Amino acid sequence: MVSGVIPSSDRFLADHGWLRSYHLFSFADYFDPENVSFGNLRVFNDDRIDPYSGFPMHPHRDMEIVTLVLSGTVTHADTMGNRGRVGAGEVQRMSAGVGVFHSEENADPEPLHLYQIWIQPGSLGQVPSYGQRGFPAKKNQIQPLVSGRGHEGAIPFAADAVVSRGDFDIDMEVTVPVEDGRGIFVYVTEGTISVDGSILRSGDQLRHASPGMLSLHVSPETQFVLIDVKLSLVDDAQ
Repeated sequence: MVSGVIPSSDRFLADHGWLRSYHLFSFADYFDPENVSFGNLRVFNDDRIDPYSGFPMHPHRDMEIVTLVLSGTVTHADTMGNRGRVGAGEVQRMSAGVGVFHSEENADPEPLHLYQIWIQPGSLGQVPSYGQRGFPAKKNQIQPLVSGRGHEGAIPFAADAVVSRGDFDIDMEVTVPVEDGRGIFVYVTEGTISVDGSILRSGDQLRHASPGMLSLHVSPETQFVLIDVKLSLVDDAQ
């Protein structure tokens, strides 16, 4: 399990022409046995998808799949009967459970930028389900978006994890508690974060697995994703 500060240059770029995806963990054609997951966080892909392209119907099982749309719009369909669009600032959660097929398309003339995050559920073989919600930005605080730990206002899911967003327009010290057996993952969208003398910039990530209090010095005009993960795993899923 890789930990510490990881620079943007260490991401794996999969360039398919219509799709340019930075893989932060082993995914598809990229495999590194030392970089398979961080606790139950299995996938974090930073995707840019060209207009009128995308992923046709494909299967998943036993995985909690979270999509954060930064710009553009995702057109979604799945075998649970869900059809619709997910726009910038909205969050989508799909619990694949025993199995589901879905498609993700950019059906619009504007480019699409999103983060797709896969987190292993607490148990396998659950019933598939779907959730979607818009989240107006709450400035200068950590805002839970998707939670398996009962955060009010967040979309619930079946993983022991919390996916949060930070959107700061002031210089601020943020303290994050880290429980024993848990880790904190941070990915910077824009701006800078200082932690233990290291500076994280756009595309950099932090994987922190020491219990106690984690201090993040956040600079103005900084946005990031923060994920509280469980360090132990269930059997592999996909």
